[in-house]
Amino acid sequence: MQSFKALLIEETDGKVHGAFTTLNETQLDPGAVTIRIAYSSVNYKDALAATGAGKIIRRFPCIGGIDLSGIVIESVDPRFKTGDAVIATSFDIGVAHHGGYSEIARVPGDWVVPLPAGLSLFEAMALGTAGFTAALAVVRMEENRLAPGNGPIIVTGATGGVGSLAVDILAKRGYHVVALTGKESEADYLRGLGAAEVMLRSSLDLSKIRPLDKARWAAAVDNLGGDVLAWIVSAMAQGGTIASIGLAASMSLNTTVAPFILRGVSLLGIDSGYIGEPYRSGVWRRLASDMRPPHLTMMSRRISFAELPATFEEYIAGRAKGRVVVEISGE
Repeated sequence: MQSFKALLIEETDGKVHGAFTTLNETQLDPGAVTIRIAYSSVNYKDALAATGAGKIIRRFPCIGGIDLSGIVIESVDPRFKTGDAVIATSFDIGVAHHGGYSEIARVPGDWVVPLPAGLSLFEAMALGTAGFTAALAVVRMEENRLAPGNGPIIVTGATGGVGSLAVDILAKRGYHVVALTGKESEADYLRGLGAAEVMLRSSLDLSKIRPLDKARWAAAVDNLGGDVLAWIVSAMAQGGTIASIGLAASMSLNTTVAPFILRGVSLLGIDSGYIGEPYRSGVWRRLASDMRPPHLTMMSRRISFAELPATFEEYIAGRAKGRVVVEISGE
């Protein structure tokens, strides 16, 4: 019986903590596809889950990590065979089903996507849920008739994983991207990803949000929610489109219907967690082709499995930038 190393998240006396442990294959969750994990990644959600800073985990104990890439070592799903390179992200992975911070995972076949031609297992995790979410937002907005000629796009939380990738993808596609950030020191980083302008969050007066402000934005990718999203809604141009993808600031939204009925604004909810086929595989294929971020290497750094626990604090403290890839067994 094969044993393996994993970061197991447990709850003791009401306190959540994660620690490395050794498990065996009988302790894996049910699933049709067993994968030797090459890489995982770190998302804000992972940090909240592993530290207990957010009520993310829905069952204890649970191996953390909402993303994984690796090689199939066993499959009873006819869509996958031993030796296939695959990706698995989202669904219940890492929150209610053992996840990617492990040398081995077993997951349902419907959660698995073949690694698209043109992507390595490392690059798949440099993208991860963050890249999938950013690309899905762009796909949904363009389905809603967004085009580069429509006008500027604002991306909030721009130095984070999703924000960085959204800036990169949109700039590559010819959009005029305005990156909104609270980190003045990262302006050069954002311009390096293709942002045409960098706006500081401190320049906004969110105490005086009008029902209809000056029309500024053809589109927005919002990671924050709360008052920033309320301001964006008020400042959308006629026919503008907003992709709501995160709640790093707040899950509340205090706004009016005026922009929606007087300017025809669309607010799109981006559900990267449970959206199924054909969207899921289709978005991954586009991430390997026309939506491949040109600066993926620049915004990504690799850490060892042993370094993982110390990395969570960067996310909780708001110091994280770009993407962090966890090398589990490598390629």
